[in-house]
Amino acid sequence: MNVELKVRRVSTRKRSRVTRTHLTPLKKRREGKSPQNRRLMADVKPVECFSDSEDLFGGYDSILDDSSLLAKLDGVEHERQRKHQSTTYTDVDQQDYTSLQPSNAGKQRWTETLTDSILDDLQDEHLEELPSSQLHYLEQIDESVKRSRLQERNQTSTPSRTTDRTETQTNTEANAHRRRSVRRSVSDHLKTTMLCNASAPTNISRSVVLKEAVVSEEISVAMQAMETVSAESPDLGPFFGLPTKVKDLMYKLRGIRKLYDWQETCLNLDCVQQRRNLIYSLPTSGGKTLVAEILILKELLCRKRDCLFILPYISLVQEKVRGLASFGLELDFMVEEYAGSKGRFPPVKRTNKSSLYIATIEKAHSLVNSLIETNRIEKLGLTVVDELHMLGDGSRGATIEMTLAKVLYTSKTTQIIGMSATLGNIRDLQMFLKAENYTNDFRPVQLKEYVKLRDSIYEVDPREEECFKFSRALNFKYSGAMQRIDPDHIIALVTEVIPTHSCLVFCPTKKNCENVAGMICKYLKEEFLQHRQAEKAILLRELRDSGNGSVCPVLKKTVPFGLAYHHSGLTSEERKLMEEAYSSGVLCLLTCTSTLAAGVNLPARRVILRSPYVATDFLKRSQYKQMVGRAGRAGIDSVGESILIVQEKDRQMTKTLVCSPTENCYSHLMHDDGKGLQSLILSLIGLNVATSSDQLREFLHGTLLSVQQEQLCVEKSLWQVVQQSVEVLKEKQLITVASEEHNNTLQVTKLGKATYKGSVDLTYSDVLYRDLWKGLEGLLLNSYLHLVYLVTPYDLISQCRPDWMIYFRQFTLLSAAEQKMSAAVGVPESFVARKAAGQTVKKETNLWSVAERFQLSRGFVQTLLSSSSAFCCCVLHFTEELEEFWPFKALLTELTRRLSYCVTAELVPLMEVAGVMESRAKQLYNAGYKTLTHLANADPALLSSTIENLYRTRAQQIVASAKMLLNEKAAALQEEVNELLTTPSDLPQPPPRPLDAPTKKQ
Repeated sequence: MNVELKVRRVSTRKRSRVTRTHLTPLKKRREGKSPQNRRLMADVKPVECFSDSEDLFGGYDSILDDSSLLAKLDGVEHERQRKHQSTTYTDVDQQDYTSLQPSNAGKQRWTETLTDSILDDLQDEHLEELPSSQLHYLEQIDESVKRSRLQERNQTSTPSRTTDRTETQTNTEANAHRRRSVRRSVSDHLKTTMLCNASAPTNISRSVVLKEAVVSEEISVAMQAMETVSAESPDLGPFFGLPTKVKDLMYKLRGIRKLYDWQETCLNLDCVQQRRNLIYSLPTSGGKTLVAEILILKELLCRKRDCLFILPYISLVQEKVRGLASFGLELDFMVEEYAGSKGRFPPVKRTNKSSLYIATIEKAHSLVNSLIETNRIEKLGLTVVDELHMLGDGSRGATIEMTLAKVLYTSKTTQIIGMSATLGNIRDLQMFLKAENYTNDFRPVQLKEYVKLRDSIYEVDPREEECFKFSRALNFKYSGAMQRIDPDHIIALVTEVIPTHSCLVFCPTKKNCENVAGMICKYLKEEFLQHRQAEKAILLRELRDSGNGSVCPVLKKTVPFGLAYHHSGLTSEERKLMEEAYSSGVLCLLTCTSTLAAGVNLPARRVILRSPYVATDFLKRSQYKQMVGRAGRAGIDSVGESILIVQEKDRQMTKTLVCSPTENCYSHLMHDDGKGLQSLILSLIGLNVATSSDQLREFLHGTLLSVQQEQLCVEKSLWQVVQQSVEVLKEKQLITVASEEHNNTLQVTKLGKATYKGSVDLTYSDVLYRDLWKGLEGLLLNSYLHLVYLVTPYDLISQCRPDWMIYFRQFTLLSAAEQKMSAAVGVPESFVARKAAGQTVKKETNLWSVAERFQLSRGFVQTLLSSSSAFCCCVLHFTEELEEFWPFKALLTELTRRLSYCVTAELVPLMEVAGVMESRAKQLYNAGYKTLTHLANADPALLSSTIENLYRTRAQQIVASAKMLLNEKAAALQEEVNELLTTPSDLPQPPPRPLDAPTKKQ
């Protein structure tokens, strides 16, 4: 039954006479005391009125058609009348319906038939969904039956004289009634009852109010029916099974009117419709993410199950949280960030809403572990992995493999969708994930690849014998000085497109990025300074604000020309400002490292690869494809160009790079002496997923390593490698073996449990334990120095190469208490003795000052802080599993917060919002938006006009993110309240009392 169509038909037909409203409780409506009734009286506009005596329901077709109560009652009544006519009624005048009356005996039987038979026929209906007026009539019938039966019992016990007198009186009244009234059908009774229910003091016709109420009530019933259908069916609407509202939001929030043909094909694949696993591969910028987002929305809205979206970098997670927060608010689902130090383990258990977890690779693994541990993995309906080809990327690839293998093994209903670059051995990944594969070479903008050798440009053409086809010679006059400074003719290549179009120049090192940007500026014309001059001045001011008054001297020089560099040496806020300025066209050129290609999508008309190297390593084909894939802006450019600058000595390797088949992807569980496999086995035992050799063998059959064991396990079989890993874990005292009858059960130790729950590297778990234990012996809390020392990531130590003379000078400035702490952690006393006498301590709290003092990049210092914050969170979970470290729980909770933001306390609530950096938080705070609640209730238009250089779209994203975060916090508190108030299922009950036991006297 097309309920929606009927609702629309009825509301249209009655629009001239009816205003939609809700039926108020009957008693309050009759008394005129309902606030809803008073509002109704005030809101109803003058319409055509009906007299109270006319038939309000003539010609009215209920939206429930022949399944409406009126039709059902009429039909059943006529059937009962037909059956009783021959036996119950006497002296019936067929031509005079008004004389049709039952005898006393027949009347009693007719009443019983009406109440017991007609209503019995309706008892299977969902009466609670009926309009309240109809329910009231059924209650009246029920009360009438009860009174009739009560009178019958009273008459049976009354003396005969009284009985005769009563019967005589009753017959007399019945005859009088027969003469003066007509017999009414059940439908008439119902209509009359509705009129009575609608009576209320009003200055307009009661018929108008009644019809409004009835139509509104039936619409409400229809909508409930639609909701019931929606809950049972995975299809909610015409937009790939989603409501039209989702399509409208795609246009409103993203500007997407229509999907590409390949996207529609992919979404309509049989495996997608049947929720089987899928890997789909397309070139960069082909629109892969949109397909994944539609599938996520379908799982959240249609199946009401949670989703996990795995992205490789924190910046991508934050960008996706901002982008999907508005969808979550409009469509009523939660968007939760799992990156850095953010994320709850286990996540909040929500009863009324589904959640979308957007997580980095490492956080996703911890999240899946917590869901398995709390038996909630089946609630995870969909897992989406971006950059699935990163399975072949060292330890991070091993983490992805562990996560997906656990999902596959522990949940049979979770669908897995993987987005990948084109791979040569995609079949291996299909076998691992039990997935189908969809591949397309679609690009929204055509890509032309070129190679520059000496002064000539060659087009990449695999059909050519040498793979290169001559295209053109460079036509740019170089002076002798320019030739010496720019032998690769980068200036000639970039000035062909800028400033009218955009350009990306990928450089092999961070230092080279800065040098190239500075070099280009030296030879640009003055007209570049005039291009969007005012906006570039604002950008420089924002850079100065983000650096607390400091601006990088290179950027100070290049930004006025519309150029900037972009690499990890910048702070995250500086990078964000560069990205926004480039996207809006304020900057026309970025010199950058390869990390930009893997991060935020910043397309360009032309992409130049300064060299086929990343540092000293020759490019991989996947890296090359990712970089050149940034060429071509959909909707702006008709073609995109990439130019790889090559020296003659690298010609042959470059030919292989640009024309060779796609690379293969291999498991990295055995990377770094099998560390990944050891971590996997430890967590499987700790989660009770596999506690015996047979169970381990069964689980490992479902890994990518098992699929590729012939290529990877050459010297030893996979099972031998597993047994060796178990022995290593036993030696590290992370697991034990318990003998039970004929079986050996693997069990995790307390240290082992702390290690896998804290996601601590197996190499450092025992080192961390010793450091924490030593810290307990003399923990110094007069500053944060001791705690910061304990949570400094071990794997970042090798990346920090301080100037020891600078370090020595700073060391001598430590206070006496801090020097005592340094001695406690192992700094030699002889080194401390060199302290210069009489010098005072000067603390540096500004990131720029610290970076300058220690001659480190400010980006590295910030990375060190964020990594320390994430590791602090790991150490916190580590200590929670070990009772001896109880003092650290409270200390590390607060330290994690401070390390995450490194700002004054009043700015922390604003910094929690995705996309709000320190300088923006200061602007918001100074403008009066001091709390999360302030920001969540802000007007985006007013916010955009109040905060300098805050575009309307970004303001909307910030407000949406704040609202989502506020909802998340409120929902978490509500769930906690509900859990506290819920009666325990295992509450002890009093034992049953024996039947023959004596009762206790009161």
